[in-house]
Amino acid sequence: MHSFGYRANALLTFAVTIVALMCAIASLSDNLNTPSPTAEIQVVNINWFQKQTHGNDEVSLTLNITADLQSLFTWNTKQLFIFIAAEYKTPKNALNQVSLWDAIIPAKESAKFSIHTSNKYRFIDQGHNLRGKEFNLTLHWHVMPKTGKMFADKIVMSGYRLPEEYR
Repeated sequence: MHSFGYRANALLTFAVTIVALMCAIASLSDNLNTPSPTAEIQVVNINWFQKQTHGNDEVSLTLNITADLQSLFTWNTKQLFIFIAAEYKTPKNALNQVSLWDAIIPAKESAKFSIHTSNKYRFIDQGHNLRGKEFNLTLHWHVMPKTGKMFADKIVMSGYRLPEEYR
């Protein structure tokens, strides 16, 4: 006959194996989801566009952000981390990214929204490269699952331009 310790060890090993198998199945089932998120960002106003005392350009924008990210939620999704970045090119760098706004979406019910806001973080270029600059606004998201690998993607919206003169 087996001892109590041996039986407890066998039961615990079996339970951990089953939990690991269920986590793997949950993680793999997310691959069957084909999300179709939509977003639109409008630059309503350029609040100010100035040259700082150190020579860096700074911009403040008012944005209308409308998004439907509900399709990113599955039964394995814990939350979404989203952020909007301004992306542009300069002579020194092929890609500059400046985070303007971010949010955490804890539930599917909150994933369809429309907000009117100013940029949460400062839009500054190290130098004076922003005058007349074309830029993209990109909505990035990171899907944080309850179990498994984190998934990230983005929607790029182009066609924005800063003024030639400081305001």
